[in-house]
Amino acid sequence: MDLPQLPQLLLVGLVLVLGLLGVLVPGVPGTLLVWAGIVWWALHERSSVAWGLLAGATALLLVVQVVKWLLPPRRLRGVGVTRRMVVYAGTGAVLGFVLLPVVGTAPGFVGGIYLCERRRLGTHGEAWASVRAVMRAVGTSVLVELFACLLVVGAWVGTLVWA
Repeated sequence: MDLPQLPQLLLVGLVLVLGLLGVLVPGVPGTLLVWAGIVWWALHERSSVAWGLLAGATALLLVVQVVKWLLPPRRLRGVGVTRRMVVYAGTGAVLGFVLLPVVGTAPGFVGGIYLCERRRLGTHGEAWASVRAVMRAVGTSVLVELFACLLVVGAWVGTLVWA
């Protein structure tokens, strides 16, 4: 990696992180930000690996949009989703992805929600009932979108490390 490329890569990385955070915030186009970061990097990099990653990311993120459209609609207020819960769930998903690549995202996401609810409600039974309600209402679509975006960002990081 060239030293003049470092600021460019840091900015692309920042856009990707903002995209990942945007997936967790309703109304923020997180997936679009992740895709835009990959487009920005591919246009700057101009290599076959960059174009291949862009094509794969585009296909995956388009499929995710269709899958999200087919899932039940989000009902955030009705099940008591708070900002704190979103932070716990997102942190759990990212930690799960890092500790157990790819497959750790789902247990980390659910674990984050459980930890938040256990701290708020106090008992295992009430916390688990709340987790089930949240996952039925919103968790699946957010998890699908976050998982896809984490795969794209992970592929980008892998490309940087091994290229």
